[in-house]
Amino acid sequence: MKKPNKPLPKFASEAQERAFWEKNDSTEYLDWSKAQRASLPNLKPTTKTISLRLPQHLLDAIKAAANARDVPYQSLMKVWLQEKIRGR
Repeated sequence: MKKPNKPLPKFASEAQERAFWEKNDSTEYLDWSKAQRASLPNLKPTTKTISLRLPQHLLDAIKAAANARDVPYQSLMKVWLQEKIRGR
């Protein structure tokens, strides 16, 4: 027979909760067999700013292609990079 879960303590801060979970096993407090997959449709991936040096003629060509598609050139570059990584 499965033993009952321990009650979750109240946390005063996120740091206190983080410290608690670093030292304790969640299976003693939660019944993971009843867990459901979460859907986070509005979650955006973290972005990082980079500096990329391009020849002026290449940047001009990218901006022209973006303008023809009516999208920002940096967004178009991200799409192209993602397509290249996926092997399209």
